[in-house]
Amino acid sequence: MDAGGVGTAPHRGGARNLCLSLLGRFLEIGIATKDIRASVEFYERLGFTQAQTGDIWPHPYGVLTDGQVYIGLHQSRLDSPALTFVRPGIADHARALEGAGVELSTVAIGDEVFNELAFQDPAGNTVRLLEARTYSPVDRSLLEASGCGRFSGISLPAANFERVNRFWQMLGLLPAEEESEPYQHLPLRSEGLALALHRPRFFAEPLLVFRDGAMAARLERLRELDIGPFEPPPRGLDTNGNSLLQAPEGTVLLLLHDTGNLRQLTA
Repeated sequence: MDAGGVGTAPHRGGARNLCLSLLGRFLEIGIATKDIRASVEFYERLGFTQAQTGDIWPHPYGVLTDGQVYIGLHQSRLDSPALTFVRPGIADHARALEGAGVELSTVAIGDEVFNELAFQDPAGNTVRLLEARTYSPVDRSLLEASGCGRFSGISLPAANFERVNRFWQMLGLLPAEEESEPYQHLPLRSEGLALALHRPRFFAEPLLVFRDGAMAARLERLRELDIGPFEPPPRGLDTNGNSLLQAPEGTVLLLLHDTGNLRQLTA
């Protein structure tokens, strides 16, 4: 894990650029919540900043960012977390996805709806493609870390690394070597999205991963602010300076002590 940005430079070359167009530009990690006020207040207390949203969705919707990742909170039914991308021309793009072997679970296209496509990877992780942006970017320095440290990436459970890896490569992500630190995971390289796969036996749910060289002190401060609940980290991680933190809507944050030798989830 490297302390740099969450994305990588775009790959040069027509074939790869064509493949990347299957997803478009990364927008947010979409998360369903039954109580959007509680979720918004939780991330604000962690030091996240609210973004200005439009009136695209009929349900309550809020977006918060630490300068590196945008979390979209939806008070509605949503398979989450949903990796959400912006891809103009969705009406025509649906055929391209289906031609590539993607089985669409949502096809909402028309004059009366906000155009949207959704599907799942072979491990059941949700991907959404939207016609346009749903919020305005926040002018926040990448050096301004949140109270839980710097965002390192989203780690998704997958029992079959090879199968899920092939699927994401087909969508345009670049392959990488499996890593053993800070836990066994497979990074997938992309511009704007820090993504990795982990084994369900490590943790059965998706993880938003944050890290800091002084994570123990950060954890103490968060406890002083009565932000929780905290749980011990997954098996194999030292309980000193590493912890799980659960948001009100159920999202799980993995807070890692950065030894200085960790590589970013997407190298």
